[in-house]
Amino acid sequence: MGQKVNPTGYRTGVFLGWKSRWYASKKEFSELLVEDQKIRKFIKTRKATTKDNHEVNMYPMISKIEIERTRDAVKLIIFSGRARDLTRNEGKVITELTEDLQNLIGRRFTIEVREIRSSHKDAQLVAEDIGDQLVKRASFRRVMKRSMEDAMKDGAKGIKIQLSGRLGGAEMSRTETSIQGSIPLSTLRANIDYGFYEAKIAQGHIGIQVWINNGEYGDKDEAAEADVKTSRGPRKSYKRG
Repeated sequence: MGQKVNPTGYRTGVFLGWKSRWYASKKEFSELLVEDQKIRKFIKTRKATTKDNHEVNMYPMISKIEIERTRDAVKLIIFSGRARDLTRNEGKVITELTEDLQNLIGRRFTIEVREIRSSHKDAQLVAEDIGDQLVKRASFRRVMKRSMEDAMKDGAKGIKIQLSGRLGGAEMSRTETSIQGSIPLSTLRANIDYGFYEAKIAQGHIGIQVWINNGEYGDKDEAAEADVKTSRGPRKSYKRG
């Protein structure tokens, strides 16, 4: 069963909360659900052009985005491995993002940034880092080994990495899996973090799955994962046109 169940969905409602927390009528539910997806995609995929004419992510190392709604406002909680980059210059980046989202969606936004202290123990960030290195033509075996070593050094109890696709430029696609430590997927109290990323290389797409065991929920030695840094949004209310 452990190989067939998504660790995040398996624990949601038991040890994990929902990433979108709001209530809506049947008429509005589908529309708000699409809005949530639109917000996450806008933040995760927005690009900026450097002086060398290279495109980079404007908001890098974002692990997840939680959304809370009231009647006329939306609150975003962004978990980032580079919270300082988002809150620098007296919150200028967050202010610009808030204005862009208000123009895109037509609602009033407030954004809160939480810093991830150890990016090597966050499965989504590890998966995206592996993908970025594969795009730069790094050896997939070397990348997997280094990622597992970094996670275990930071205190992870176990890590599993699985790559699928035309690895190393091979003609036939295949799956490579590496495991280090313990990954008890069927144990509900185990704090298993899961991340997925799709790397787009010249030979095709490579799917990257990462499972990280961060111990058990409620452990006294479990460090706090986030520091809260809040950026206030404008008080002006926005009506949908």
